[in-house]
Amino acid sequence: MKLEIVNLCKSYNDKEVLKNINFTFEKGKIYGLLGRNGVGKTTFFNSINSDISIDSGKFFLDNEYGKNIIQNKDIGYITSTPIVPEFLTGKEFLQFYLDVNKDKIKDIKEIDEYFDLVKLKKEDQNKLLKEYSHGMKNKMQMLINIIAQPNILLLDEPLTSLDVVVAEEMKQLLRTLKKGRITVFSTH
Repeated sequence: MKLEIVNLCKSYNDKEVLKNINFTFEKGKIYGLLGRNGVGKTTFFNSINSDISIDSGKFFLDNEYGKNIIQNKDIGYITSTPIVPEFLTGKEFLQFYLDVNKDKIKDIKEIDEYFDLVKLKKEDQNKLLKEYSHGMKNKMQMLINIIAQPNILLLDEPLTSLDVVVAEEMKQLLRTLKKGRITVFSTH
């Protein structure tokens, strides 16, 4: 499986941020986008994820079904600022996600098994998400994407503001996830 980016261009007013980007990402590898703040890493991800309009370009997923334009269901996106429903507990959020997506999830596990994957402590599972640290919210975003099993996993600065231990846990988790998908992360 491959993700092909063809002639991607994006400008904001007169500022050209992405200019004729052509690249192919292959499954089973972890790709890193390295760059200073403001160079277009998030714009690149937002373009692929269709969160912003682009000036030109196409995105294809080339797999056993042929070469097709990517769809939202193919993409998992972990933002640099975690977005979670802060009025729910971690357990409520996970249960809600599992209930809503039960027809799409392969081999649903017990909730505790999912929390074990991201090493989220039992006492934290019943806290409101608004009380979670940045790193804990990142773990919840990662967990949802582990369950969804998207073909393409985009991670926008996923290790920023994580302590050394949690950052290493996240790296190990990414290594286990890379096998069946295309993984691209950004960092500075």
